[in-house]
Amino acid sequence: MKPASFEYLRPASLEEALQYLADLGEDAKIIAGGQSLIPVLNMRLSTPKYLIDIGRVEGLSYIREEDGYLAIGALTRHVELEQSPLVAKHCPLLLEAVKWIGHAQIRQRGTVGGSIAHADPSAELPCVLAALRGEIVIAHADGEETLAAEEFFLTYLLTSLQPDQMIKEVRFPVISNAAGYAFTEVARRHGDFALVEVAAVVELNENQEIALARLAAGGANPVPCVLESVEDFLIGKAADNSLLEEAGEMASESVDPDGDLHGSASYRRSLVKTLTKRALQTAIQRAGGISR
Repeated sequence: MKPASFEYLRPASLEEALQYLADLGEDAKIIAGGQSLIPVLNMRLSTPKYLIDIGRVEGLSYIREEDGYLAIGALTRHVELEQSPLVAKHCPLLLEAVKWIGHAQIRQRGTVGGSIAHADPSAELPCVLAALRGEIVIAHADGEETLAAEEFFLTYLLTSLQPDQMIKEVRFPVISNAAGYAFTEVARRHGDFALVEVAAVVELNENQEIALARLAAGGANPVPCVLESVEDFLIGKAADNSLLEEAGEMASESVDPDGDLHGSASYRRSLVKTLTKRALQTAIQRAGGISR
């Protein structure tokens, strides 16, 4: 299939792109890497009159550590996350998740901002952002605003982003050197979107009890699902196999997945249980704990 006809616009600056959005509103769509939008256009699930290509806008591709966050420009490619020493040092969970994204060709073109804006609940970056309580910096012609992940993701493929707005930056909290982390998923084939994925971060105290837990699941709800009740349950407890079993069961009861031709709702719920246990076990081991 081919997309409906549109007018192609290529702004040279962020200001010009934002002015296009302010003037054209719902008739326009932003394109960057195109790895999510092009299939949507080809299937005519979206038929914008104007396509605004921001691929050559300067100043939107960067990775830097600022005030306890990794600030990542919207045009930063997935492959740049893979290769970044800052990501490896300050947010290894993000590095681990990126390796699950599609194939090398996809990661060469796909952008961080594009993945977050597309808001597929099975995508890796939204899951990590939700688990870490990250932020999205939104730009529009009149200025900027910062939204928490839970404010940004509304439902399947829908965000709070308005027609005159675009993502400028995505901010992932820095992970402590003492923390353990893990990202794991199950997909039908390597490179496919996940059926279910789980991101976990754990810190232990001197008594080998869980002092901090960050946990989110993707593919199990219309938006990346922060498993807050499981996080609260884990705090103050010593990590052992029975605790992980209880945490996995609680996680499976916290989600409400839809069934489709790739997997039933009960199967996805079972995956949440298994992957939660697996992610927590790996994170605890990386934090220096021993699962007994």
